[in-house]
Amino acid sequence: MSDIAITPTVERTLKLVELLLARPEGLTPQEMQPQLDISRSTLFLMLRTLKTLGYVEQAEKRGRYSPGPRLQAWRASPSLSSQDLLTAFYQDTSSRNLPETLALLVPSPEGPLVLAQVEPNRQVRSVLAPGQAQAWMQAGVEILQTDPPQAVKERGYSLGHSLESLELALPVCGDGIHPEAALALSAPAYRWDVDAYTDAFLGDLRAMAARLSYQLGATLYAPFSSGLQTSTQPARLLSSDEIDRFLQGPWTARLACIRPDGLPHVIPVWQEWNGKEFSIIAWQGSQWAEYIRLNPHVSLTVDEPWTPLRRVVARGQAIDIKEHNSAQLEALVNKMTRRYLGYEAPELVSQVRSAYRVAPEYLRGWQGTPWRGAERTSRRDVSQDAR
Repeated sequence: MSDIAITPTVERTLKLVELLLARPEGLTPQEMQPQLDISRSTLFLMLRTLKTLGYVEQAEKRGRYSPGPRLQAWRASPSLSSQDLLTAFYQDTSSRNLPETLALLVPSPEGPLVLAQVEPNRQVRSVLAPGQAQAWMQAGVEILQTDPPQAVKERGYSLGHSLESLELALPVCGDGIHPEAALALSAPAYRWDVDAYTDAFLGDLRAMAARLSYQLGATLYAPFSSGLQTSTQPARLLSSDEIDRFLQGPWTARLACIRPDGLPHVIPVWQEWNGKEFSIIAWQGSQWAEYIRLNPHVSLTVDEPWTPLRRVVARGQAIDIKEHNSAQLEALVNKMTRRYLGYEAPELVSQVRSAYRVAPEYLRGWQGTPWRGAERTSRRDVSQDAR
């Protein structure tokens, strides 16, 4: 078929699409035909084809035609934020060998809408077509609700289980608290035990959701933290190994220091723990760098708002390591950007005002509700007279 023959068909199809998008309440064929200037048989052929592909839907057999899920996706996105989110999603998954299908979901009136997906190289796998709403995906529905179930708020994730599939969904939050998208890992149900599925993938998915949130501008990752946490997990102190493992996650630290007027100043910072000391960096324009130059005594708190409610508190002095040579500073920045953004960004070195190390005089970690009697014999102090 020549290009000349194809052009009118493309023009008519695009005009039909524009017409449907302009009238979301739906149109009858009788209302469409005069505006498209095509025969009735051609119109019905176009509508039938678009309906089969999911671009058009019809409420009843002779009802009005309206935009289908895939056409709704055109209207719902992409905003600048969606484009940033897509770029971050594909960047983070590009070097990962995912064992199951990972989808990026955004809210839509019809249910969680698949913005993108990455499938594993397996013969039997979940397929979640981009542009289609997945109202059946309960895990995605719960995460993207305005007011999710309390259990979801406390855990920070949702798990959906049916005869056909398992879905594990986690929130992506541009402000660190309120979900605007979700990551959902979907797998055939026969392949996994529910508990084994959660244990195998929750940690990696949570870290990825945090990285995507940081890329959207979040300074911390604490979804649903504005809601009340009612967990009553038994309290216990973390061992040294548990502290080390926890601090390797992409969790920001809250740095507390003292301003010149004597008032406290608390700010989220990136942290890197090597088992003995923290490294933190101050970006250009950071006021706290001047505060700790005048008073180097600081504390760092790293915690999670979901069960098992782990948290680590450290106190010590912040020592300027700006004397690092450029290669060492670049290595530190690359290590941090890999953890917090999912990729190396050596160009950010020029935006670093100063870097510091904090060798804790006191370090303690615990999980659960602290007022329920943690075992003090498991306390980890790094100085004998720590208080």
